Formats: sequence, C-alpha cells, structure tokens
Amino acid sequence: MSIRNRSAGEKVFDTANVLMLTLLSLAFVIPFLSVLSTSFISAEESLKRGAFVLIPHQISLDAYSMLLHRGTIILNAYQITLFRVIVGTLLSLSFTASLAYGLARRTLPGRNIWVLFIFITMIFHGGLVPQYMLFNFLGLKNSIWVLVIPGMISAWNLFIMRNFFLALPTEIEESAVVDGAKPAQILWKIVIPLSMPAMATIGLFYSVYFWNEWFSASIYIDDAQKLPIQVIMRNILQAGTITDENIEFIEHPPPADTIKSAIVIISTVPILFVYPFIQRYFVKGVLIGSVKG
Repeated sequence: MSIRNRSAGEKVFDTANVLMLTLLSLAFVIPFLSVLSTSFISAEESLKRGAFVLIPHQISLDAYSMLLHRGTIILNAYQITLFRVIVGTLLSLSFTASLAYGLARRTLPGRNIWVLFIFITMIFHGGLVPQYMLFNFLGLKNSIWVLVIPGMISAWNLFIMRNFFLALPTEIEESAVVDGAKPAQILWKIVIPLSMPAMATIGLFYSVYFWNEWFSASIYIDDAQKLPIQVIMRNILQAGTITDENIEFIEHPPPADTIKSAIVIISTVPILFVYPFIQRYFVKGVLIGSVKG
C-alpha cells in the first residue's frame, strides 16, 4: 500500500505546529529551570550574576541545607502536608465514590432532588464568615482536621464519578445481586475495580487540591506547628527569609532569592512525580466520566 505524499500546505502546517508547540513548551520549562537553577546558586554568584540564572556556574546546597537540615519548620510542615494529602485523598475517594454510587442508582428515591441539591452547592456558597463560625462551633478551628474535612467531597468530582458509574453495564451488578451480593460489596468489590481510570483521575484532582490549597490553613490554623508547607512557602516568599528559632546560625546565609527558589522547588517537585504513574488513567477517566452518562 503506497503512502500518499503530503502536500506543501500540510508540510507547512506540521512545521508551524511543531514550532508553536516547541515555543509553548519552552515558555513553561524555562521559568521552572530558572527557579531550579537559582535555588543552587551561592551568595557570591548571586552578587555577580543577579537574582535569577538559567545555568549556575557552581552548585551550592546551602539553601536546602538551611531549610531541611538546620531547622524543623519545613520538615514539620511537610509532615502536615503529607498527612493532609494521603488521609484527605483516601477519605475523599471513599466518600465521593460511595455518594456517587448511590446517586447513580436509578432506583434511589428522590435521586433528582439530591442531584439538584448538590448541583446548587457548585453555584452558591455560604460565605467565609458563616463557614468560620461553623468550624469554630464544631471545634475544628486550629485542628489538623480542618485541613481535610471541608474539602472532602467536591461536587464537580462527584458528578464525574457518578457519570462514570452510570456508564458501567447494569448486567454486572444484576448478576452480583442474583449471587447474593450486598450494595456495599458490589461497590467495593465490583464497581471500584472496574472504575480505576475514574478513581485515578479523581484521586489526582484531590491530591493536587490538598497539596496546593493554603487559604483554609491561613484562616483556621493559629498554631505554627500545624501549618502545611504551602503556608510556610507563602510566608517565606512574602518575607524574603525564614524565621525559625530552631535554625542554627549561619555565618554566610544564602540570598533571599535562593531561599525563595529552594522553597518553591521543595513544595512543588514532589507532586510532579505523582502524575506520570497515573497518566494512562487520567485522560481516559476524564473523557469517560464527562462524555458518557
């Protein structure tokens, strides 16, 4: 079978496509590489070359040593963030899957009313002051659980997962009912294993949310030992330095821009390693969950 020769217009289009995507990729990659390189420069090189560099002449780990080894505020904030991401994602997936499975059952009494009620929460919000008063009344203020419970169920993620459950063949569940399986057994032993693309996609959404979200901690947490890494990063970026009484005295501390860049890398890179492991589920889960149903 002969391959059709491409026309001149197609070749020009392909070339323009590659050029545009290359420039777009560089626009995303170069700033990240600049921040990464700046986090490794010393005070002497910063004075000679300026605040931000693309390729450091000599690698210095002073900023990372100060942040990770000489103080406890960053490590403690990392523990809080990891707890929030792991526990929050697991709880969010469990509650979202359970609620989505119930709303996907056509035999659920008043199903449309519940769907409408949840949809309204996507449009209208009670406001910050009533929410603050509610959390204070429930005893969640200044508690680590205030970082997990409020964002445990996202209406958007709920509808994506519900649509995915609606796309599953009903015959599979009917055969399980005939064999005597209970609804909880059907959900966790049949529906969830068949819904791994949706679970991985929603899990990524929740993980990124719990990792990046900082506003609730800045409002509801007063104890510095319970602040996540994102709030610490925000405080350092605003102040230009780090304040921790447990940090040892450094005779020649790194420049402020190096400290800022290092804290950005510390708080950003870990979540970037999650995506490659679930990339194959990501697109499939979003497309099936949003198109079908």
